[in-house]
Parts: sequence; structure tokens; C-alpha cells
Amino acid sequence: QVQLVESGGGLVQAGGSLRLSCAASGRTFSDYAMGWFRQAPGKEREFVAAIRGSGGTTTYSDSVKGRFTISRDNAKNTVSLQMNSLKPEDTADYYCAARYGSTKPDPDEYVYWGQGTQVTVSS
Repeated sequence: QVQLVESGGGLVQAGGSLRLSCAASGRTFSDYAMGWFRQAPGKEREFVAAIRGSGGTTTYSDSVKGRFTISRDNAKNTVSLQMNSLKPEDTADYYCAARYGSTKPDPDEYVYWGQGTQVTVSS
């Protein structure tokens, strides 16, 4: 079992920044690829970013590439998502997720999920 707890969501104006964090516990953190996903009201959950267990490889959705940065600290069992140049369309509940092995963009490939944190970007 891996337990995940997100934090850092909130309300921000368009063009602003937020930093989301996810604290993990329960297993060897570096064995797990970590992903960030988001779900807006009435929409399906979508991939945002992912990072390998070693932290060496990252992937991003086209919609956030160049604006968001995923990182992890395996010594602290945390993964973060730095979000810059936020847009109203980034408004969603954001979730971190873990899977054993490599990164995947498909949320169905992730076994462990946090409870989510809400991000609202006002125009």
C-alpha cells in the first residue's frame, strides 16, 4: 500500500503560480513512478505530468508543457508540481498517483491515488 496526500491547491489569478505537493508513505518511494492528473467538472480525468522513480525522466501533457514542472525528492518521499502562467482552463481537482515501474499517461495504469486538491484560476 502507498498512501498519498496532496496539498497546495487554492485560488489564483490567471498568470499566477501555485505549487502542489504530494507526500507519500508506505512503500519504497523510489520504486514508484508518480503522476499528476486533473479532473475538471463534467470532464474525464486527464494526464498532466509524470516522473520516473529515479527522477530522471519526466513527461508532460501538451497543454501544460513549458508551464508546469514536476519534481520529486526521494529522501523526503514527496513529489511536487510547480504550476506557472496559470490559465482559467487549468481549473480542476488535481490528484497525485503512484504506480510501480515506469511512467504512463493513462490514469487506469495507476494503482494508488491521493484525495485531490482543488485549483481554481480566475480570469
